[in-house]
Amino acid sequence: MSKVVVGVMGAGNLATPKDIELAYELGKLIGEQGWVLLTGGRQAGVMDAASRGAKASGGLVVGVLPSNNTVGMSDAVDISIITDMGNGRNNINVLSSHVVIACGMGLGTASEVALALKNGKPVILLNQAELTKEFFASLTANNLFNVETTTQAIAIIKKVLTRLKDDIC
Repeated sequence: MSKVVVGVMGAGNLATPKDIELAYELGKLIGEQGWVLLTGGRQAGVMDAASRGAKASGGLVVGVLPSNNTVGMSDAVDISIITDMGNGRNNINVLSSHVVIACGMGLGTASEVALALKNGKPVILLNQAELTKEFFASLTANNLFNVETTTQAIAIIKKVLTRLKDDIC
């Protein structure tokens, strides 16, 4: 049986303190569920905070890196995927995840949300601005969930996983 992979995408250097707080908490809860956390792998913002949170709860952390080496990788990454693809790695991030959570927003995160939705992946928008929620909702009503807390995000993941059970096994 495959492990559940939850992708947490979000701002790097432009992450807000709230984004970082939520990402750490989210990573911790993902690790507690025994799910694998997948991030962009860098030692910045949401990627690093979620990775540290998952690591703190004994979770497994996969980092999909944009460069051809591990320079700047989060210390909490267990498995690094070296892509040398820059932003092209965003497609790897979302296609390798069973569920994608956007924590914070920037151009890279917006591209990951769009790619995930285009590929039929469930996307959870965590604590997003109304304009962001409206924009993505205007593109599709399928597989898009809006939550304000990390516990709500985990509850949505559990519901989605029952629907995806055959794809994961």
